[in-house]
Amino acid sequence: MQRRRFKQTLTLETRLAEKAKRLREKAKLLPPGALREELIRKARHAETASHMNEWLTSPGLKQPG
Repeated sequence: MQRRRFKQTLTLETRLAEKAKRLREKAKLLPPGALREELIRKARHAETASHMNEWLTSPGLKQPG
């Protein structure tokens, strides 16, 4: 069985930022509660992952050693 492969057209940062935006917009439509907080938490995680990836791929980052 072969794996399906496809080339990403958007950068990881862009995809994570769009996901965070969608989650926050969806959370705005919900009343306060556990589900809303869950969506906001997921949005924060996506934003953090985007920032971490940006930092890890920055040219200023040096290898240890």
